[in-house]
Amino acid sequence: MSVPRHCCANCIDDLHLRRQLIPALSKVVGDCSYCGSANVSLVAPLELREHFELVIGVYTPDANGKTLVEWLKEDWAMFGHARMDVAHAKELLADILDDGDIVRGLFIATLQSKSEALVHWEQLRTELMHTNRFFPTTAIDLRRLERLLPFLLLDEEDIPKTWYRARIQSAQDAFPLNEMGSPPKHLASHGRANPAGIPYLYLASKDITAISEVRPHTGDWVSVARFNIPDGLKIVDLRHPRRTVSPFILPDENEVALLRGDIEFLERLGEELTRPILQKSAAFDYIPSQYLCEFAKKCGFNGVMYRSSVDGGVNVALFEPGQATVVDVVAHHVLRVVVEI
Repeated sequence: MSVPRHCCANCIDDLHLRRQLIPALSKVVGDCSYCGSANVSLVAPLELREHFELVIGVYTPDANGKTLVEWLKEDWAMFGHARMDVAHAKELLADILDDGDIVRGLFIATLQSKSEALVHWEQLRTELMHTNRFFPTTAIDLRRLERLLPFLLLDEEDIPKTWYRARIQSAQDAFPLNEMGSPPKHLASHGRANPAGIPYLYLASKDITAISEVRPHTGDWVSVARFNIPDGLKIVDLRHPRRTVSPFILPDENEVALLRGDIEFLERLGEELTRPILQKSAAFDYIPSQYLCEFAKKCGFNGVMYRSSVDGGVNVALFEPGQATVVDVVAHHVLRVVVEI
């Protein structure tokens, strides 16, 4: 008699399954039969069948398409575990759907799951930068964007409490604590998230990330302040929308299709805050990301989190600088700056 197989949240690598669905369904803790994770909550694959049927409903058979596993990896960043290559993911998906044939078939996305949102955004960003700054004629669906942003809301336990901010010194003495926050309004220049004159507080997840963000030269002294941020902040996570957004929280196939159509758009918004910007063109290149952050602020969020463009760390821009509390400040000497070409 064969031993029943069980899967875990690490196999599928979806936030909703990891945080809510699998813990709610699981009655067993042990080693995963598919990815090998040890001492984790386990479920029988068939228990996930109805949830996956909603998601795969946005793909239709087509001889020129891709396998379902390839679509799930590409669209929703599922099966991200190192051991879940296409072959192993097909094995698990076949057990979930109780169908070994469907995972070998080829599919395309349905027309309903495609969106023009990215096209409209590209048109708007170009107009904002080079044609009409305050009264653009191009429009995007702001009501839809307002509905999408909560999909990217960070859980409170995933927001680090300690952050860092750096300033290049003019001498070896570190800046005092009261000079390590955001600049006053009349000195606030434009940034990735803020328009000129509207100061936000930019913080980094690591001290080395904070130092890298101020672009020091070899020999510079840099003050690095440590900040604490309070509980209860609503932060939009724009680092990896495909890994953050879960189709499993939606109630029907139509909603999944609409969300699938908007994933590429959300990913593009995250890139707006991450892509490197030349300082000489920053005044207008920052405008699209400033527009996005202003809208997030209007929707009631406290800040945005995004990947650093100069380091492997993470940055957050807080719309209300006073929400963070500075703890201490330390002076660092930059011994070497590495350039890659």
